[in-house]
Parts: sequence; C-alpha cells; structure tokens
Amino acid sequence: MKARIPQGMGGGPQNMNAMLRQAQKMQEDMAALQADLETREYDVSAGGGMVEVKINGKREILSISVKPEIVDPDDIETMEDIIVAAVNEAIKRVDAESESEMQKITGGFGGMQGLF
Repeated sequence: MKARIPQGMGGGPQNMNAMLRQAQKMQEDMAALQADLETREYDVSAGGGMVEVKINGKREILSISVKPEIVDPDDIETMEDIIVAAVNEAIKRVDAESESEMQKITGGFGGMQGLF
C-alpha cells in the first residue's frame, strides 16, 4: 500500500530548496535587523521625569540624568529606587521593541532566533 502525500506537503528537492532559500533569507533579514536594533537609542524617564536614562539596543546604558530636585541627602533610597526603575524600564523597552521587530520577520514563530 502506497501512502499519498497531499500536494504541497513534503515534496521533492525543489520544495526543500525553496524552503532552504526562504530560511536563509529569513536568517539574513534577522541579522540585518539585529544590527539595526543594536544601533538604536531609547530615552526613558521615571519618577515623573526626575530621572532619565538613555540606552542603546545592545542594552548598554549611555547616560543617566538626575534632576537636582530629587537629590535629597536624607532620602538617597528614593533616588536609588527611581534610578533602578528607570533602568529596568529602559531595558524592557529595548526588549519589547526587539521582540516586536523580530516577530515581523519570523511571522511570530517562537524561538526562531535560536535556530539561525
């Protein structure tokens, strides 16, 4: 008994070659996008604009600005908390943008980055 494979499923070398070309194109697109994402810069603020963080797509902090009004020698802990919140928000923004842009290329396939 012979099994019949539906049209478009499996197939011969032509389908495999087309699939490999498509995967290679996706890999090239992802590499180009990753390079672009790494050059982007993001400005994020916290504490009502009292702390501003500039971060790049490599998740490197480029600068932190603190408004003088928030500097209270008797309450350093609040300033530290706001700086941490700003840095964490900056990292989240980079990650969210990177994920969103990659999904445009991969069509939402989870974990495709790890395959290439």
